[in-house]
Amino acid sequence: YVNNVPHLGNIIGCVLSADTFARYCRLRNWNTLFVCGTDEYGTATETRALEEGLSPQELCDRYHALHADVYTWFRISFDHFGRTTTPQQTRIAQDIFQRLLARGFLLQDTLEQLRCESCGRYLADRFVEGTCPFCGYSEARGDQCDKCGKLINAVELKNPQCKVCRGTPVVTPTQHLFLDLPKLEGRLEAWLEHTWATGDWTANARHITRTWLRDGLKPRCITRDLTWGTPVPLDGFRDKVFYVWFDAPIGYLSITANYTEQWERWWKNPQQ
Repeated sequence: YVNNVPHLGNIIGCVLSADTFARYCRLRNWNTLFVCGTDEYGTATETRALEEGLSPQELCDRYHALHADVYTWFRISFDHFGRTTTPQQTRIAQDIFQRLLARGFLLQDTLEQLRCESCGRYLADRFVEGTCPFCGYSEARGDQCDKCGKLINAVELKNPQCKVCRGTPVVTPTQHLFLDLPKLEGRLEAWLEHTWATGDWTANARHITRTWLRDGLKPRCITRDLTWGTPVPLDGFRDKVFYVWFDAPIGYLSITANYTEQWERWWKNPQQ
């Protein structure tokens, strides 16, 4: 993630094993592409930018260069080290969104969110603090409590405060777009049964996946009331951006697209 200085744990836990495997593949003369990059959208970036007195783009430019220098110093053998704040990222993410929309895999619903009238903005989870409704910790964030570890919906916080101006936000309804995961449940179950029989899943991965399906898949929100992110190309939602969980994985495709015009041959080749 781009809002920090990479440390040995990041390198060992994230890129070193992939680097080792990429080198092995090249030694076997396998056609190999090793890409990575900085994940630059999201509220963590906005929060850090405020702390450092920079714009989000300035912060990303600074830390992207720093990350690239560190990995070069360690001789990590990326074919391309990219980033998610590129025109290719916007184009591919919006194209995937339009395909989901055209195929009926999106729905609209209303969320209750905290809004700071002084700042004139809805408060994403990291922009609000308050008292944990479970353990009473007074510095819980809008997404989780660091004391008891429980996940929190920001509107559940007691005595919430805007982290920017320390004002008291109010609960306000806002329209959002959701990925209609229940519509995919039957097809997913059939696919899983096939891959469980023929693939090499770990016991833990099987257990977690079965738990999700047992409880039933739920619609998942893919938009946020922010300005820092990939814009949503749909009337009525053009003041929103894609939620980073939807946007960031597409970075692997867009980073490949920034490396080669033949990017689709790497990502759309089911025969290989």
